Amino acid sequence: MPATPAWPPRSAPRLFVEDELAQGRALSVEGNQAHYLGKVMRMAEGDIVILCDNITGEWAARIVLLGKRRVDLEPVECLRPREEVPDFWLCPALLKKDRFDLVLEKVTELGVAAIHPIVTRRCVADKLNADRARTIVTEAAEQCARTALPRIATPQKLDAMLSSWPQGRALFFADELGGAPAAEAFRAHSGPAALLVGPEGGFDDAEREAIRGHPQARAITLGPRILRGETAAIAASALWMGVTGDWNK
Repeated sequence: MPATPAWPPRSAPRLFVEDELAQGRALSVEGNQAHYLGKVMRMAEGDIVILCDNITGEWAARIVLLGKRRVDLEPVECLRPREEVPDFWLCPALLKKDRFDLVLEKVTELGVAAIHPIVTRRCVADKLNADRARTIVTEAAEQCARTALPRIATPQKLDAMLSSWPQGRALFFADELGGAPAAEAFRAHSGPAALLVGPEGGFDDAEREAIRGHPQARAITLGPRILRGETAAIAASALWMGVTGDWNK
């Protein structure tokens, strides 16, 4: 007997859409997404596409009309509800564009719930292109089959972040001058958490003193080597996910 075809097809492309999805509720995609389906993936009417809306979850949708500039789809089955991700924020200092792009992409793949960029005295950048950042995390989520997009906050200065820090959320501070071993600190904590990582030149003395003086800050070390900003953000996020997050589930 011939093998039963996989459902949904393993080759089905994945897209995040703005519309809330529901069975039989038609929607359209245009622009780059329509080009991707029609010209890059060479889809045809009747083919299946995997859609996520960051609200209800993951859906199989059928292409009902494939035009040059627009593709009409109809959701036919909910495959998974929106995933529950650990309540873990990354608070990275802004870096050079290509390095910060890497941080956005990789921590999305790792499963962080939110990204809160910060501006420090030694940052080489003080602005973030919100549309570009959103595109990067969306494409990363599509590639790794996430059904939830990380929230991206507006960059804020370090002192403003510290003064408005929410009660009950631990702030792990990756300090190149030392602290508790990261794995031990992560393992000893349960509940909402965040990770603060500095810029290329690190934090200056006044910033380090302000962070260490915050009642919810916990200085940690990421080992015997000084890591670049993007390496520290990615490595520490991966460690948190392995020790405290959802990698063991």
